[in-house]
Amino acid sequence: MKTILAAYSGAMRGTGTSVLSSLKDLPATPWMSRSKMEKHLQAISVLQWVLSFLAMGAACTVLLVYIFCTDCWVIAAMYVAWLIFDWNTPKEGGRRSSWVRNWTVWSYFRDYFPIRLIKTHDLLPSRNYIFGYHPHGIFCFGAFCNFGTEATGFSKRFPGIRPSLATLAGNFRMPVLRDYLMSGGICPVNRNSINYLLSRSGSGNAVVIVVGGAAESLDCAPGMNSVTLKNRKGFVKLALQQGADLVPVYSFGENEVYKQLLFEEGSWWRFAQRRLQKILGFAPCVFHGCGLFSSESWGLVPYCKPITTVVGEPITVPKFEDPSQDVVDMYHAMYTKSLKDLFDNYKTKFGLKESDTLLIQ
Repeated sequence: MKTILAAYSGAMRGTGTSVLSSLKDLPATPWMSRSKMEKHLQAISVLQWVLSFLAMGAACTVLLVYIFCTDCWVIAAMYVAWLIFDWNTPKEGGRRSSWVRNWTVWSYFRDYFPIRLIKTHDLLPSRNYIFGYHPHGIFCFGAFCNFGTEATGFSKRFPGIRPSLATLAGNFRMPVLRDYLMSGGICPVNRNSINYLLSRSGSGNAVVIVVGGAAESLDCAPGMNSVTLKNRKGFVKLALQQGADLVPVYSFGENEVYKQLLFEEGSWWRFAQRRLQKILGFAPCVFHGCGLFSSESWGLVPYCKPITTVVGEPITVPKFEDPSQDVVDMYHAMYTKSLKDLFDNYKTKFGLKESDTLLIQ
C-alpha cells in the first residue's frame, strides 16, 4: 500500500520517474502485476478529478469556516482577504500554470479511457477562436483532458494556440477549487471572461465552450448521439462581435463512460431536474460508473471507454459590433452543418455505424 501511495504522490507532483521506480519495487506477486498497478493509478487519477470537481469547493468552504472558529482564524482571515483582492482574476485571463497542465497524473488520466485528440486542420496563431465542444456528457472528460491539460499534446498539435476551457462561473467562487481550475487555464463561461480573452489577450486564443451545457447532460447515455444546439446562438453572436472563428469539436465516446437513468419528458422527476438545474446551475443527473477496483461494482469511476475528440475545420467569422439576428442565424446554420459533417465523416472510424445520425435538439 505504501508503494501505491508513493507512486501516486509522484504522479501528482509531476515526477514520472518516481512512479516508474515505485512500480519497479513492486513484488512479483500474481495478485498485483505491474499492468494492474498502472490501471489502478489510472483509475485513481480519474477519481481524484471527479471528487475534486464534486466536493473540493464545498469541502474547502467548510474547512475555511471551521478555521475561523479556531485559534488559527488569522490564517483564514488572510486567505479571505486574498480572495477579495484576487476576485476578478478568473474573468481577466486567469492564472494558467504550465507546470500543473503537464502533471504526470494527467497522462494516467488520459490512458485510463484512453483519450485521443484528432487534428483535422491547422489553426492560425494570428486569429482567435471559439471552439464549440459536443457532447457534454456527465463530466466533460474529453474537454478537460484535451484543453485543460497537455496530456494529449494540444500545444504541439496547434502551436501558438492557447486553449481556455469555459465552465460554470459558480466554481470560481469556491476557495481553493478556483485556483485549481485556473491553473489548468480554465475560465468562467460568462460574457465578461470570454470577451476579455478574445479582445484583450492578443491573438492565438481559443475559448472552448461546451455549448449544450447542463441541459445536454440530462440526455447523455451510452448509444445517444444528440446535442443541444438548435436554440444555442449566444456563442455565435460572441464570435461575430469579436471576429473569432468558430470551430466545431465532437468527442466520440463522451456519452459512453457513465450509465444514466433517463426520465421521460413531462415526468415529475424530469421536472425536478430541470428546476434544480435552473437554481443550481448544473443538472442533478442520476448516474453510475464502476468501482475503483472492480468493473462489476457500482461507483463514481467512469467505465473504460475510448474518447476521441475531433477538432474540425474553422469557420472564418467577420467582426460585427452589433450583428443582426439574420447574420447570427446564418452563421449558426453554417456551424450546425459543419458539426454534422464532422460527425458523419468520422463516425464509422470511432465505433459508430454508417446509419447513425446526429440529433440536433
